[in-house]
Amino acid sequence: METLRPVPRTLLRDRAYAAIRDAIVAGEIEPGAVVRDADLAERLGLSRAPVREAFARLVDEGLLESKPQSYTRVTPLVAADVRDAAAVVGAMHELVTRVAVPRLRDADLEEMRAANDRFATAVRTGDVDEALRADDELHEVLVRVSGNRAAAATVARYTPLIRRLERQRFGEGGSCRSAGLHERLIEACADGDTDGAVRVTADIWRTLADLADPD
Repeated sequence: METLRPVPRTLLRDRAYAAIRDAIVAGEIEPGAVVRDADLAERLGLSRAPVREAFARLVDEGLLESKPQSYTRVTPLVAADVRDAAAVVGAMHELVTRVAVPRLRDADLEEMRAANDRFATAVRTGDVDEALRADDELHEVLVRVSGNRAAAATVARYTPLIRRLERQRFGEGGSCRSAGLHERLIEACADGDTDGAVRVTADIWRTLADLADPD
């Protein structure tokens, strides 16, 4: 997969941010690697300005660290940071699940089921990119239906820290236990069991937090 490719000259700051973030999460730019705005601007087909703005945002979100007049580099994977991020993201997902369950329509449930089917298939075939994409799409249904923009922004900000560790664990031959939990979540949602759906959501994100302590 080649994440760093030229992007259309629209929403340049956001597109630069997304491309660099995804390359970091995917491990194409490894922890500890020094990044230079001129180099990435050339690879992305952009000027340096949107790349610098993307760097600032990624520093704020914990994927880059910067020492003025010295370096900007990818942060190391720190277990405590992942646990903290998983706790925050999990709390947001519990919140949106509680709000969303009574609002879900049949089409929303079908969207969740389809995403979980793709997720399960991807896990079986070892397609990490598709597994994480399908997982995001499943949970995004609940975020979207809840209508909570603050929760959505928090999830978007901190999930990449978790995904980076997930990709590493899967690359090391780790397994994913979420497919069955997703089925339980969807069943609770279909039954209108808000409390049950919140409990399963908590289990899902607790499982992800445990990735930081695999032993």
